[in-house]
Amino acid sequence: MALPRLRLFSFRGIPIRLDASWFAIAVLVTWSLAAQLFPAWHAGLPRTTYWVMGIVGALGLFGSIVVHELSHALIARRHDIPIDGITLFVFGGVAEMGEEPPSPKAELAMAIAGPLTSIAIGAAALAASALGSGWPAAVVTVLAYLGLINLLLAAFNLVPAFPLDGGRVLRALLWRRHGNVVRATHTASRVGIAFSVVLMVLGGLRVLTGDLLGGVWFFLIGMFLRRAADASYQQVVVRRTLEHEPVRRFMTTGPVSVRPDLTLAEFLDSYVYRYHHKLFPVQDNGRLLGQISTEQLHQVPRADWPARTVGAVTVPLAETVTVTPDTAAMQALGRMRQTGRSRLLVVDDGRLAGILSARDLLDFLALKLELEP
Repeated sequence: MALPRLRLFSFRGIPIRLDASWFAIAVLVTWSLAAQLFPAWHAGLPRTTYWVMGIVGALGLFGSIVVHELSHALIARRHDIPIDGITLFVFGGVAEMGEEPPSPKAELAMAIAGPLTSIAIGAAALAASALGSGWPAAVVTVLAYLGLINLLLAAFNLVPAFPLDGGRVLRALLWRRHGNVVRATHTASRVGIAFSVVLMVLGGLRVLTGDLLGGVWFFLIGMFLRRAADASYQQVVVRRTLEHEPVRRFMTTGPVSVRPDLTLAEFLDSYVYRYHHKLFPVQDNGRLLGQISTEQLHQVPRADWPARTVGAVTVPLAETVTVTPDTAAMQALGRMRQTGRSRLLVVDDGRLAGILSARDLLDFLALKLELEP
């Protein structure tokens, strides 16, 4: 079950969201700054001051991450890559691209923008802390922290391990050299997995030496990067496999449809329970009237189901549940993801041509991956 996301604000039409997991790391960062780092850097300040510094430092860190990800998003838009939004979560943040970069040049520009932005923020913060000799110690200390953490963020992201920014730079260079994005992604993701294993081993060693918190953190980051590398490679394979394939190749022709004269009780017993689908097309002698789903059932009192007909609750076809036979399969899969539906009606010139299910696409992908490494 996915954790809920809170929408904070939008910047140039790009929504900024907060994953519920962010609160865990926010508390951890605030506590580590207020109780450990800042007292070690500058002793003798009131306890309340350290906690205020911890809160400001944590907010500054996540503000820096937002700006880092916004730089990716804005460069992506220059190359006509749709951005669904930016989400802050337990391991940092991510700019959610609707499509893969169209070229190695676009990939390189988008990937390098983030680390360069973090370097600029870090340099500015360190310069401010150095020049602010007359400022309160708390302000100078927080600025120094933000400068250092942004430089560390840039350095970590420049590691050539996909899907980190450095790994995307590596992929762009390999893509440009070989002309094959799948091959380039495979190599970059293998480097990413190797790096993740190193992080997990280091985490285990730190636990053995008594640094439980640091060790667990290293291990979790390594595990996250390993999964992200695998998932990113699979996403590229799926996209490249389906983006040029039409829906007609995967759809099921002669789909099961419902007559409008059936009662809702008959529809439930003879269709929903028999075929285990939530959405069905409604046809009358080959004429497509609309759709009925279990949502319409819920809107009618159960006592009325034996008397109310399907035709009485049929709704017009919505664009979100229909595609044409020539629609790209990748576009259809994206529509399934956006709407949460696993079946789409394939409509050709107002007539029902077939049904496309997520299982049809996944079975094809599984077979292709098995036969074509």
